[in-house]
Amino acid sequence: MPLVDSAGREVQVAIEVHTPCAPRHLPPCPWQLPVVRRAPPDGLVGGGGDFEPSTIVAAYLAGIFPWPHPEEEYLWFSPDPRAVLPLDGLVISQRLGRTVRSGRFRVTIDAAFEAVMRGCTDRPGEGTWITPALIRGYTALQQLGWAHSVEVWNSRGELAGGLYGVCVGAMFGAESMFHRETDASKVALVALVQHARRIGIELIDIQVLTPHTERLGGVSIPRAEYLRRLGRALNRRVEWRTDHEPGA
Repeated sequence: MPLVDSAGREVQVAIEVHTPCAPRHLPPCPWQLPVVRRAPPDGLVGGGGDFEPSTIVAAYLAGIFPWPHPEEEYLWFSPDPRAVLPLDGLVISQRLGRTVRSGRFRVTIDAAFEAVMRGCTDRPGEGTWITPALIRGYTALQQLGWAHSVEVWNSRGELAGGLYGVCVGAMFGAESMFHRETDASKVALVALVQHARRIGIELIDIQVLTPHTERLGGVSIPRAEYLRRLGRALNRRVEWRTDHEPGA
């Protein structure tokens, strides 16, 4: 079934996919990961380690994600509850639907991963948890086929918004998104859900629910339920590299 907006009109994004490769083999993670089920509700499971590709992937496989803080960079979390975006739950307003159909933006996948990460750090007055070490680790992951970005470009060829995250099995862990023009990050989210549904993603993890992601259809579920869904999703692999999406 296609995505539809709140007026029931079909919403389809034309997407150019530039994913460089399927996920490549990684060396074993050198760290022993904490037991997630014993973590407190705030989700802090431990500190230390590194942001090497094998460490980040091992963490996601265990239901853990990195979240640097000012007082310590290498912190790892698995909060309870956990926020997810149901594949059939994205809320697309009439205005957003019109924006997608207008062709105002061009959308790509994996065409400018590092630029998207750096765009997500640009939060005047807020600060950022995306450190240089995190950028290096995730950029390496993208080059190895594990991390992915969605880019939204304006008519002048400038990056107007986007998002990025990590895919393990049939789970996509969305890390952050940004916009420089109205609705650009929302268009990126529509494109992500459309692509995820097409390739067979079963679970989109958005980590911690915010008022913004809740308005877009995000929900919170108990950590135990999240871990059950993650376990099912890890039984499958998906292929991010596809021909152009319909309409491209």
